[in-house]
Amino acid sequence: MTVSSARPHHADPADRAGAGRGSPAQNTGTDSDSDSDWAVCDACHGVVYRTRLRRALQVCPDCGHHHRLSAHERLSTLLDPGSVRQLDFPVAARDPLDFTDTQPYAERLARARAATGLDEAVLCARGALAGRPVVVAVMDFRFLGGSLGSAVGELVTRAAEEALRTRTPFLVVTASGGARMQEGAHSLMQMAKTGSAFARLRAAGVFTVSLITDPTYGGVAASFATLADVIVAESGTRLGFAGPRVIEQTIRQRLPEGFQTAEFLLEHGLVDGVYRRGALRPALARLLAAADRPAPAGTAREPLPGPARQPAPDPAPNEPPEYVVTDPALLPDRAPWPVVKGSRELERPTVLDYAGRVLDGFEELRGDRASGDCAAMVGGIGTLDGVPVMLIGHQKGHTPAELAARNYAMASPAGYRKAGRLMCLAARIGLPVVTLIDTPGAHPGIEAEENGQAFAIAESLCLMSTLPVPVVAVVIGEGGSGGALGLAVADRVLICENATYSVISPEGCAAILWQDPAAAPRAADELGLVPERLLRHGIVDGVVREPEGGAHTDPGLAAERLRGALWWALRDSLALSPDELVARRTRRYRDMDGSVRHGEALCSARS
Repeated sequence: MTVSSARPHHADPADRAGAGRGSPAQNTGTDSDSDSDWAVCDACHGVVYRTRLRRALQVCPDCGHHHRLSAHERLSTLLDPGSVRQLDFPVAARDPLDFTDTQPYAERLARARAATGLDEAVLCARGALAGRPVVVAVMDFRFLGGSLGSAVGELVTRAAEEALRTRTPFLVVTASGGARMQEGAHSLMQMAKTGSAFARLRAAGVFTVSLITDPTYGGVAASFATLADVIVAESGTRLGFAGPRVIEQTIRQRLPEGFQTAEFLLEHGLVDGVYRRGALRPALARLLAAADRPAPAGTAREPLPGPARQPAPDPAPNEPPEYVVTDPALLPDRAPWPVVKGSRELERPTVLDYAGRVLDGFEELRGDRASGDCAAMVGGIGTLDGVPVMLIGHQKGHTPAELAARNYAMASPAGYRKAGRLMCLAARIGLPVVTLIDTPGAHPGIEAEENGQAFAIAESLCLMSTLPVPVVAVVIGEGGSGGALGLAVADRVLICENATYSVISPEGCAAILWQDPAAAPRAADELGLVPERLLRHGIVDGVVREPEGGAHTDPGLAAERLRGALWWALRDSLALSPDELVARRTRRYRDMDGSVRHGEALCSARS
């Protein structure tokens, strides 16, 4: 007897139990149903000591294959011991079509109940994950292939309504072959029902997470499985609307290697992360921790504690720390060209470097949910001294290979759409947005143009101007053109001491106006792209001093200063209502008239 179900590892679930076929073969028991001390791995066919397999959470220690878990087993691996309280929603099973194929549908249901001990293909519960409350709906593939019928749709919807009623994060764990054919159009309607339930959770700002497990296909994949704020997948999972064999037989199309695998989905921007089973609980705990403080729309936020690791004494209210300069008179007027070269120093800390030092429990989120995952744009959730924030930024690298892999921090339209998705999520659950800018500009290639680069950046500017949460932007390296501005519409804009911010690169300016690349240093001087001039003109609100010799000489100190600067920039905004935030941001950009006098007035107001 195999560990999980009697199936070849690479069989297409959508062809057997998906689309609601409810194959009897899928109703065999799991590993826990056998009295044998040994089990045979589905994937490598190796013999494994059953106790060892249980300790490994049903992951084969030899080949790493993740065997399927029952709903109860899944709950025990994710939720805190003793915290699980099953939600016994009274839902009647129905056979609306009086359906019979090789056997009556009613008999299939009875057999599935007897084999699994479940009333239906989903189990709903309340519990705690790392101490934080959560409502969970867990599907069980053993029950008619986890197919979506009327009772399953009703149970998932009621669990969502319980999360909405109690304003508790909602976690759905999927495993399904698709909609249940034996219920015809009644099954189809469950997609709309569960979709509507998730729309209500979104509107209310209730945080939702979808954990995709193998397999997830058809009507479940096209409804609640992919509607959550964050989508993570277990390693080895397959997800899609139609199974590979169905696609090949229907349209005769040859599919890419690894098509519909979790890794394929991650590469194409459709899920936020892929984790081995043992890493799922810690990852979910970090996500729930960061989303633990939603702010109801239209209300002021409660005051929050200050930073716990401030490198200097906590400054007086409304005053910046000593390493954030808001008066341009305190800064020397430097030659711009050396600053330009310093902003491009390969060893300068990147966004992900800062994410690991400035934030606690940073969890990267991936993909634009439409076309791909842009490696030049990164983002995720973490906490800034107890304050959950959404961090988004341009990612460079420290070596030529890393730079090439990140496309030199030149984001594609998918990158700006990913940033927009994360900003919208932050707005829904009340997280401040922090952006770190370090790019020579947006990607200018043919593909970017074909996919609407200008449109994507324009949408980002529009979105940021109306976000109902605090927004702080910091230029940490190069701030190049519209690619930089696409993340820089904020309540406060800061710049690091050796960073630059400009409408065009000095080289580009020299090529156009002087028609001489050697004129780049002169162009840099004319562009006024250094922090002291930007502060004087009111383009930025403060300059964050770097360690002697630049941020790369002491990344730890640079990170501590950035963290303190972020807290100072956020602190006042946290007490404002969404309407006040948007109004203040609107005034900021409405009043920018291109005059030095305006900048001096802003500096005087800051002082």
